[in-house]
Amino acid sequence: MTKPYTVGLIVPTGIGAAIGGYAGDSLPVARAIAQVADRLITHPNVLNGAQLYWNLPNALYVEGYGLDQFAAGHWGLLPERSNRIGLILDRGIEPDLQLRHLQVADAARATLGLNLTDYIVTDQSLNVELRTAKSGATWGTIEHPDSLLRAAEKLIDQGGADAIAVVARFPDDPESEALQNYRYGQGVDHLAGAEAVISHLIVRTFKVPCAHAPALPPLPIDPNLSPRSAAEELGYTFLPCVLVGLSRAPRFTEFPNPHAIWADEVDALVIPASACGGSAILSLSQTNTRIIAVQENHTKIQVPSEALGIRSTIVKSYLEALGILICDRAGINTAALSLEITSIQPLNLGT
Repeated sequence: MTKPYTVGLIVPTGIGAAIGGYAGDSLPVARAIAQVADRLITHPNVLNGAQLYWNLPNALYVEGYGLDQFAAGHWGLLPERSNRIGLILDRGIEPDLQLRHLQVADAARATLGLNLTDYIVTDQSLNVELRTAKSGATWGTIEHPDSLLRAAEKLIDQGGADAIAVVARFPDDPESEALQNYRYGQGVDHLAGAEAVISHLIVRTFKVPCAHAPALPPLPIDPNLSPRSAAEELGYTFLPCVLVGLSRAPRFTEFPNPHAIWADEVDALVIPASACGGSAILSLSQTNTRIIAVQENHTKIQVPSEALGIRSTIVKSYLEALGILICDRAGINTAALSLEITSIQPLNLGT
């Protein structure tokens, strides 16, 4: 029996990726690859579109730290039909905004049939702070990580949660240049780096799927809004896509399991050409995984595969990457599709 053709799709968070650096704008790429692959392994930054999402039955929604551990061969992925999701709300969220998010949770239960535990409010405000590196990439901190971990532990131990959704109050800065640039499709998502810190902490500590949605008041209507940023302007919350993603997120295992997927089963990995320095990419580059680097998806960092000694297939666009994947799955040498193909050459045995 032919083994499932498995593709990874990574667009790192908070680095200003031209495609995948906005509100779910790499979802079309994921949808296209999911038609080529039997299994697509990707992460929330690719699949989250605020109130917009798409059901991809063969996609595995894997948080970034979990993806790193998977790629390193430390954890396997166990596909799930349904997870019981625990919801953490930051004590710093105002009552009206908190109610909006609770209504989202109830709507997800009533309309989508998702399985949620009772929610919990952290015993302290998390006090998220945002940071920007010299490169333009974003990151952040939380003042009370212990409060976040206590809430997650209670949801897991007492609520029986299989996965954790976090909603933290993020700082308001509606007039900032970074936010305006992002809304016009020209900047870096200034929230993404801090979001990754929150989810990484829970996944590393408890080894359960986790994703984050920021709590912010709605911004004033702007007629010049970029289509790539528009998904985040549709209402009061970014939570719906997180709940949908976590509902079927694979669980993690450190032990042999006949149903688990492991790193050595990944046939190809598609990444931005200038962002090859991530942990998962470096790990998979040491395996037989074919690395496909997309030049058009430029980012704020410059870490190409050749600088790291990574063997990769460099393509101009995701359309070209799809062609490579089709050939790879079919076992076709891509040179056979070009106008010129060289003759086979002798290999000298030497003395």
